[in-house]
Amino acid sequence: MTDDAAVPDLRASDADRERVAEILRDALAEGRLDMEEFEERLDATYAARTYGDLAPITRDLPDRGAAVAPAVSLTKEPAPGGDWAGRIVGGDSGTSSWGVAVMSGFQRKGQWTAPRRFNCFAFWGGGEIDLREAYFADREIVINAVAIMGGVEIIVPPGVEVVVRGVGIMGGFDHREDGVPGEPGGPRVIVTGLAFWGGVGVQRKLPRSEKQRLREERRRQKLERKESRRRELEGSRHDLHDPLGLHLHDRRGRREESGERGRDGDR
Repeated sequence: MTDDAAVPDLRASDADRERVAEILRDALAEGRLDMEEFEERLDATYAARTYGDLAPITRDLPDRGAAVAPAVSLTKEPAPGGDWAGRIVGGDSGTSSWGVAVMSGFQRKGQWTAPRRFNCFAFWGGGEIDLREAYFADREIVINAVAIMGGVEIIVPPGVEVVVRGVGIMGGFDHREDGVPGEPGGPRVIVTGLAFWGGVGVQRKLPRSEKQRLREERRRQKLERKESRRRELEGSRHDLHDPLGLHLHDRRGRREESGERGRDGDR
């Protein structure tokens, strides 16, 4: 493995910049950086060209899973896989198995474990079940939702198969995501229950981390376009000062003329 300090001029790759950006995202989530510091360092990350540029950005931040870590590691670790094996954890029950909203509301979101069966009831109120960052007690889970003059919103990430089997009476269940194929090995979410003068909605949204990554990618592309325009502008200014290269030829002619005079003098 190459020592980081020994190769500050080594050119950084997109993967290197992404590793630094991930450390910054973790630091923002943990409260080590405020939003202004995060944005400043993120701009510097995507503008960095070498390891020497990247090293100071995370020098005062711990790496994930380490008490103190180097700012940039040259070890090329494999990218995390897209499979669901790590999120289907098994077990008899999850973090929470029920939710009630009577003229109020409930939420289940973040990194929680969805049980094999989750029962919820909303009466003149609303509930939100967000599975985008959740773990799953089984490959197939059931959400039994009863909404009476109220509503329940279920949010699933891409790759999750949704099956809707609920019954609506002067109300309804959202079937827009019903039947959309899931990813191989991904979980299946079965939505059942009753909606009476109420509704149970199902939405498919990107995880927050993925949204953040896409925003950062757009920011990086914007910086690259800005840098490209700057280089083009510098080139056009040079062409305006010497559109036909006459200045270069004039200087070359003067040097040749001066050389001939010198040779005549020697004679």
